[in-house]
Amino acid sequence: MTFEIEHGGKGGTPLRLQAREELAATLKIKIEQVYIKKLETKTGASSSTGEANVYDSMEQAKLVEPEYIIARNIPKEKPKEE
Repeated sequence: MTFEIEHGGKGGTPLRLQAREELAATLKIKIEQVYIKKLETKTGASSSTGEANVYDSMEQAKLVEPEYIIARNIPKEKPKEE
């Protein structure tokens, strides 16, 4: 599916995680069912367009989506400072 996200005064292109959260909330599904394939902003624009795949379950997504797309959609954990 193709989508558009407005991010007027928030700065540049939103993170994939933010886009997934907004898309999941709009579709009233779990975030684990949404996988962003492409997300881009034209220079100077206040909106981003993208492509995403939506699945019935996380297991179905893992069977269909390439591993690199799944990896891109998992938030990176910050290393703990000791």
